[in-house]
Amino acid sequence: MVQDNSARQNEVAIIGAGVIGLSIAWRLAQRGLPVTVFDKGEAGQGASHAAAGMLAACAEIEPSEERLLTLNRASQALWPAFATELEAASGLPVELRTEGTLMVALTADDAAKLRNHAELQGRLGLPVSWLSGRDLRRLEPALAPGVAGGVSSPEDHQVDNRKLAQALRVAALRAGVTLVENTPIEGLALKDGRVAGVTTAAGLREAGRVVLAAGPWSRGIPGLPAEARPAVRPVKGQMLALAMDPAAPLLRHVVWAPGVYLVPRLDGRLIVGATVEEKGFDTAITAGGLLSLLHSAWRALPGIEELPVLETWVGHRPGSRDDAPIFGAGPVEGLVYATGHHRNGILLTPITAKLISDFILSGKMDPMGEPFGFGRFMRAAAA
Repeated sequence: MVQDNSARQNEVAIIGAGVIGLSIAWRLAQRGLPVTVFDKGEAGQGASHAAAGMLAACAEIEPSEERLLTLNRASQALWPAFATELEAASGLPVELRTEGTLMVALTADDAAKLRNHAELQGRLGLPVSWLSGRDLRRLEPALAPGVAGGVSSPEDHQVDNRKLAQALRVAALRAGVTLVENTPIEGLALKDGRVAGVTTAAGLREAGRVVLAAGPWSRGIPGLPAEARPAVRPVKGQMLALAMDPAAPLLRHVVWAPGVYLVPRLDGRLIVGATVEEKGFDTAITAGGLLSLLHSAWRALPGIEELPVLETWVGHRPGSRDDAPIFGAGPVEGLVYATGHHRNGILLTPITAKLISDFILSGKMDPMGEPFGFGRFMRAAAA
């Protein structure tokens, strides 16, 4: 079924109904644009469902990631107002928790490595502080008795990513977004070198702009010209959830320890993650993967050995060539990229929605988003 061109010429089609695609759709619909979001499955059930929901701009900084840090910190600052607005718009909680994050060293060698990391954080002006093992156990008494010390990162919060996806779905629909689920894209429609819409089993859906927000699946969308395929790949992660007593949880802070992170939820779940595996879209949960996570978690938090296992799962992070997102225009006119967020998809949701919606409405990319354009990979290849 071919849609009437006059009715569709200003429409935006978004490929991918994860938190990135849904948040962009919500922002565009708030500003009066007609938006249709397509997903091959159900909204929010891909990488958004598998994540841990950490907003860890300070904890996750690595050398040479200063530009990404600026973006991450800007998005981190947007989160409180974004969460409040989204909860009001959807009527659903997203459970933004502000206890902060503790990075824990279990041995003297761990402590030496962590002190080097803290020095990097300090040089970058991040709000972190060193804590003794005794100080850490005052904050989290269930940590291992021999904990050697660690870093407090009070501005690295968390949100329940699954509830975030649910809230964005409702908010987008209430704002007038059309959501088409369980409908794979069969082709990107092109006309005279620019996008004309997308095709599905139902036919052509015309659109003046198409946003590619399909996470790790972005590169494989049918109809993408070879030169327009983003440098995005799936990075496998195995995870599990344990059941704490919600009235007396073992942890209240997010905890990073060697080989593992632990994320407590208000309902008593303790998220334990995550492996990092270059295995494509492999979905196998392996004994080795779970053993590694549980052993690392047990070393930091011995009390987990008594906790029931609620769930195990595999997710696929959308990793770009430099582990940073891909924003804005590319080789095909009208095709807009919002993908490649790797481990920062939940953290970067507010800033991505702002940057991409502003770009679509104005035709100009905010300077904060310019370092993350598609063209950086083309320039690197030419060099």
